[in-house]
Amino acid sequence: MKGLIATLILLATSIAQAGAYRWVDENGQTHFGDRPPANAVTKEVRLEKAQPSIDATARERKQRVDEFLRQSEKERAARKEAEAQQEAKAEKLRVHCERMEARLKHLNNVSGIYQLNKNGERVFVNDEENERIREEFRARVHRECNI
Repeated sequence: MKGLIATLILLATSIAQAGAYRWVDENGQTHFGDRPPANAVTKEVRLEKAQPSIDATARERKQRVDEFLRQSEKERAARKEAEAQQEAKAEKLRVHCERMEARLKHLNNVSGIYQLNKNGERVFVNDEENERIREEFRARVHRECNI
């Protein structure tokens, strides 16, 4: 189909560029044609292109198509923007979960967990508190990262 359209366009441009000739035969008749006869004196005639007439329905149809194309482009851009935002959000969550999983791994490997008091000094918690902190953090990681 594209080949046919391209051929028609090339043909139309070659026809538009082809000259028109006028000659008078031996009987005094004036003739016009796109190729001059071999045995006559010809004169090339310049043809003015006629402006295509567009009726109201065609104009309205063109406006509707143009509006549809503009709207489609806006929707495509909005979808692309939403996808980009979704990808950024997913990347942010991935980084957050990696950090939380690393922290959970660290909590599981240390023997004692401490908290800082008002003076900034380390105060180690007992074994039950250690396990409670680990379990709460493990639940938070599972909840936030869907693990």
